[in-house]
This record gives sequence, C-alpha cells and structure tokens, in this order.
Amino acid sequence: QVQLVESGGGLVQAGGSLRLSCAASGSVFRIDAMGWYRQGPGKQRELVAAITRGGTTNYADSVKGRFTISRDNGKNTVYLQMNSLKPEDTGVYYCYADRQIIGRAWGQGTQVTVSS
Repeated sequence: QVQLVESGGGLVQAGGSLRLSCAASGSVFRIDAMGWYRQGPGKQRELVAAITRGGTTNYADSVKGRFTISRDNGKNTVYLQMNSLKPEDTGVYYCYADRQIIGRAWGQGTQVTVSS
C-alpha cells in the first residue's frame, strides 16, 4: 500500500501562484509516472499534468506555459507549480502515482480556489 498526501492548496487571487506537493510513503517500490488531476465545479475530472520517472512531462492545453510539474525521486514527491492562476483553475486537485502491476494510487485531494 502506498499513501499519497497533498499539500499547498488554498485560496489565491487571480494572477497569483500556488505550489502543490504530493509525498508518497509506504510501498513506494517501482513508482513510475506521477501527476495531477483536477475536478472543478460542474466539470469532469481532467488530467492537468503528468511526469515520468525520467522527467518527461505533459500538460493540459489549458495550463501550458503557466504550470510546471516536477519530481524528486529520492523524496518520492511530485510538485505542481501553478502561476498566473485563473478562476477557471478552481477545483480539487488530486495527486496520483502509478506502480508496475499494482496500478494507480490516489491522494485525498486538495482544494484550490482562485478568486477574481
């Protein structure tokens, strides 16, 4: 069993920044890709950003140029730096981690609210 704990969410004004962290603990053996989903009010869950163990990244078109995903494999932690935040970025952000064969583990989610 792997546990994922997100931190760094909160309330910020439009144009501001937040940095989310997600630390994995427990059975962290063979964690491969990690990333972030979000679900805004009345919206479907969407992939925000993902990163492989080797550092290859991909982003939703809506956040390209504003968000940066990174990871520290030694700390089993993934980060999401969010700049130039917009009200449309509001939602619950969920961290995930993928392990070979076992599959995907999820964090509990952290609320991000961007006011206009």
